[in-house]
Amino acid sequence: MAPEKVHTMAKSYDAIVIGGGPGGYPAAIRLAQLKQKVLCVEKEAWGGVCLNWGCIPSKALISASHLYEHTKTGASIGIKASGVELDPNRLQDWKDGIVKKLTGGVRGLLRANGAEAMIGQATLTGPNSVEVVTADGKRETFEARNIVLATGSSTIEIPSFKFDGKQIIGAKEAVSLREIPRRLLIIGGGIIGMELGGVYQKFGSELTVLEAAPQILGGIDPDVVAVVEKRYVQHGAKIYKNAKALGYERASDGALHVRAEVNGKTETFVCDVVLVAVGMRPNSRGIGCEQVGVQINERGFIVTDKVGRTSVPSIFAVGDVSGGPLLAHKAMKEGEVAAEVIAGHKAEKDWVSMPGAVFTDPEVATAGMSETEARSKGIDLLIGKMPLAASGRAMAVRDTDGFIKVIADKKTHLILGWSVVGPSATDLISEAQLSLEMAAVLEDVALTVHPHPTLGEAMMIAAQHALGQAIDILNRLSQGTDHSRWHPCYRLPHGDLPRSRPVCSRLCYRP
Repeated sequence: MAPEKVHTMAKSYDAIVIGGGPGGYPAAIRLAQLKQKVLCVEKEAWGGVCLNWGCIPSKALISASHLYEHTKTGASIGIKASGVELDPNRLQDWKDGIVKKLTGGVRGLLRANGAEAMIGQATLTGPNSVEVVTADGKRETFEARNIVLATGSSTIEIPSFKFDGKQIIGAKEAVSLREIPRRLLIIGGGIIGMELGGVYQKFGSELTVLEAAPQILGGIDPDVVAVVEKRYVQHGAKIYKNAKALGYERASDGALHVRAEVNGKTETFVCDVVLVAVGMRPNSRGIGCEQVGVQINERGFIVTDKVGRTSVPSIFAVGDVSGGPLLAHKAMKEGEVAAEVIAGHKAEKDWVSMPGAVFTDPEVATAGMSETEARSKGIDLLIGKMPLAASGRAMAVRDTDGFIKVIADKKTHLILGWSVVGPSATDLISEAQLSLEMAAVLEDVALTVHPHPTLGEAMMIAAQHALGQAIDILNRLSQGTDHSRWHPCYRLPHGDLPRSRPVCSRLCYRP
């Protein structure tokens, strides 16, 4: 039966936001804060992928897996525990409670800020109009001066591994398993695959990872990836690179026999569950973009400018649907930028860096350029590296694998990027991100007193190491910086100051 058409005059808004995920709901809330009349339409669940089966539930499971592992390994420091058991049903109930609280909070925040919210499938019908099919089948038409598309992305499905929700699954099902697979095979060694693989490995699954590229966690500093891969392998994981999954057969006992080409040879892997984690695709089709002239590129992403505006001036796009990196915090920031522009304020996507956070074990976080990227641009570098094996705090928490690396321009000392692998890397990276946004030089971080004993002081030591001034680790004598020529204020030569930095009242450089 066709949805019922409601023949009423279209309700008008300053803005309509399509999508209630991490791009959409911040846009709607910010619009409402700026006194705009706004409607936010979500087709399924408030909070989108992030809150419902992505960021939040996966991190809850990751946290639980760490606790489970620690309770079983406490004997080495004199804490003995017996009878430690995992109850997957109770674990999932706890995780679902967190999701329910946060998704309900999104709806509450929209209303509290004065934004209207509704559930329904929204489609563009013009540059200033949207049709919404509600859950009960009714069609309603709305008009708006501006429209924000925040429809997110969806899991990519491989034709030879069609999801069945039980043995062939995606990330959505993987965060809701109420039975731990005895043998788990993951197709894709990216962020989703390695994060969730780590969870179930700690819970007792035999883990196999098939990654088509030469490196897991593609795009991340190989030195960082090596630390993560080593930890997974030490815990029993089998990781195959240059491995392409071809198909599978189901045996009489229910096991899956997965065929894969590994370095040019065909091999068979036996498992009980296959998690397909080969990436996400933008939800740009089927929402009316083509009909109203919104430009979509060859990869399916909506093309936008520096404020999020599409090829149709009245329509904006934010978050995953507008291009990578596919990160919730990027979507949030883009939603706020679009909202401020719509409300007549000045704003744009002007960040220096978009930080990355990967909740593997150990954690990985990045900000700015990698060493490889900087060298490819021909930049002469100063590099500082603080191994966490030398950190008293890391020893105290029994997690010493990893390091903090900072890279800077050798001439100006301007910090260009950070790579962190180790405990709490995803928290430590915020200081790194701030240093980039403030155009900090190495001396800014090196001279900032960090509390001891903490993991954060390793950021300071890494900066000191780049300058040849580290106290707690040996300095590399080949850095080539003559510190005798620098004034104690450690400011740069005035002509080399990045952006508009303050300068010392005395000469900052001794000729």
